[in-house]
Amino acid sequence: MKILVTGGAGFIGSAVIRNVIENTNDSVVNVDKLTYAGNLESLISVSNNSRYTFEQVDICDRVELDRVFTQHQPDVVMHLAAESHVDRSITGPADFIQTNIVGTYTLLEAARQYWTQLDAERQSAFRFHHISTDEVYGDLPHPDEQENQDLPLFTEITPYAPSSPYSASKASSDHLVRAWLRTYGLPTIVTNCSNNYGPYHFPEKLIPLVILNALEGKPLPIYGKGDQIRDWLYVEDHARALYKVVTEGKVGETYNIGGHNEKRNLEVVQTICSILDSFVPKTTPYAEQITYVTDRPGHDRRYAIDASKMSTELNWQPQETFETGLRKTVEWYLANQEWCKHVQNGTYQRERLGI
Repeated sequence: MKILVTGGAGFIGSAVIRNVIENTNDSVVNVDKLTYAGNLESLISVSNNSRYTFEQVDICDRVELDRVFTQHQPDVVMHLAAESHVDRSITGPADFIQTNIVGTYTLLEAARQYWTQLDAERQSAFRFHHISTDEVYGDLPHPDEQENQDLPLFTEITPYAPSSPYSASKASSDHLVRAWLRTYGLPTIVTNCSNNYGPYHFPEKLIPLVILNALEGKPLPIYGKGDQIRDWLYVEDHARALYKVVTEGKVGETYNIGGHNEKRNLEVVQTICSILDSFVPKTTPYAEQITYVTDRPGHDRRYAIDASKMSTELNWQPQETFETGLRKTVEWYLANQEWCKHVQNGTYQRERLGI
């Protein structure tokens, strides 16, 4: 099988590609614009494999997308290309509207045109797998507000109630994907995942930011009181789940993918500090660097995924607990600080592309 992966140089996309190339016989075409968060250095381990091809293409560029589909003849699409940082969406929402909504529309139309020209057998087997986020659902009741009560989880039928420009743009793209199935018959599947973490995560996100700031003696910023709760999913577990969905999932279905790890942001930061205290101890505990900053606008208080459908229908379970996954993540960043410098200043990208 040949898989076209958009956003394959990003955090989750690169994990998907590494998983496919290293653990299957499938081939991959990586379509990525290479924005600030896309980094080909995350794919060094597979970049010379004959089953891997890279195309530097913007998903808003219909002409180039048509060329890619015609040239590479993919069997399925895994659409991960997106602007994804909530803070950036608050200060500059236009890029999120363009990439996440217009880009998804453009990709859907290119995929539809390609799909209609396939023979009946390949049409039937084709899949357009759209990878989205649990943030489209808004937020859930917080245990501080509902003590001693069973707290709800996001399910595949939870109504959408996005809070940020980022989550609103992803909600819009989800609706587009489902509409292209209903109106045109394009065989689509949607997945919504919880917060990912692990190796190769861009350093602006919470966990890598805390690790790197701690090592550099900088403040460890926490929004508000740090009581926001997220369900944490190790990125390699997510990559396995996504491959399960695109190969075994049912057309028209939605699958929620979570790690079964609800943690308060403060607890996450404190756990990182504790791990660093044991790995690279210094004279004072890293937790003394924790700093509380003004909360961001519209900050959702709790996300939590019910991933039982993935378990019962596709026999998927996360392999990592939060403790084992976070420990692996900290170890990786300690061993790959040069990668962090390269991704932040674009060194590898310039060398790779000759610019």
